[in-house]
Amino acid sequence: MMNTARHPERRTELLAAGAACVTVVLWASAFVSIRSAGAAYSPGALALGRLLAGALTLGLICLVRREGVPPRSAWRGIAVSGVLWFGFYMVALNWGEQEVDAGTAALVVNIGPLLIALLGARFLGDRLPPRLLAGMAVSFAGAVTVGLSMSGGGGSSLLGVVLCLLAAVAYAGGVVAQKPALGRASALQVTTFGCLVGAVMCLPFAGQLVADASEAPVTATLNMVYLGVFPTALAFTTWAYALARTTAGRMGATTYAVPSLVVLMSWLALGEVPGVLTLAGGALCLAGVAVSRSRTGAAGRGTARETSESPPEGAETPR
Repeated sequence: MMNTARHPERRTELLAAGAACVTVVLWASAFVSIRSAGAAYSPGALALGRLLAGALTLGLICLVRREGVPPRSAWRGIAVSGVLWFGFYMVALNWGEQEVDAGTAALVVNIGPLLIALLGARFLGDRLPPRLLAGMAVSFAGAVTVGLSMSGGGGSSLLGVVLCLLAAVAYAGGVVAQKPALGRASALQVTTFGCLVGAVMCLPFAGQLVADASEAPVTATLNMVYLGVFPTALAFTTWAYALARTTAGRMGATTYAVPSLVVLMSWLALGEVPGVLTLAGGALCLAGVAVSRSRTGAAGRGTARETSESPPEGAETPR
């Protein structure tokens, strides 16, 4: 009887874990594409082009699935996440990566999951179990190792570090704002309209986008479109699906796998052979994610049930 009751919960957990994996892989690939497209497009233009491609893709999917407009109760979270995460975060990160090396950017932005856990505990009532905290500590140590091993030897600008720090804060704020909205609207609705809000926020860069597109090589433009269709439209939707079925802290900890995947993709796509220290840091990132997402016995099952049944706020159900 108990095994039968827990079977749907297990299936939900597996689907959420699979969605999180898709998100992490696509977000890791975005770093390679941003590096390519960023050479031809300014930060704001790249963000706008990416968001327009993402919004168009999501809009078509919504039409096919006949998804309507989200209910009024979801709009506050959608608007805040759209401004902070889809808009401000993308512009700040694009700009920051033009000022600092990839290792420094990855290191600074990776304070985001820590902020998500703390903000989730403060505003969403998320628990901070010892395994989550331990896993985040291990992953953060790995992110620091990867960042230091990839950094360019002290050539980072203060502006770039500040921009990456602001991007991390916007990322964390956007995730925490998005969580309650997912209890009132579908993952596709929240992602689609959040992307639209971000695109509207970036409209002042429209002139620059047109100017850059007229001179950019085809490969850079294709990379920008790829960023919109896959790391934005698809990955943000799978993220929202998984986020609706777990806590913000655990989902944030999952993104610590991104630096290790970026190292692997850079190795395969760009021929950048990682050093021993980089590989060790990547292994630590993955180990920390495994620890943070693990559960023990009945307590773990209770947490899973509570996460999938209890609402992010008051009486609503989580995304």
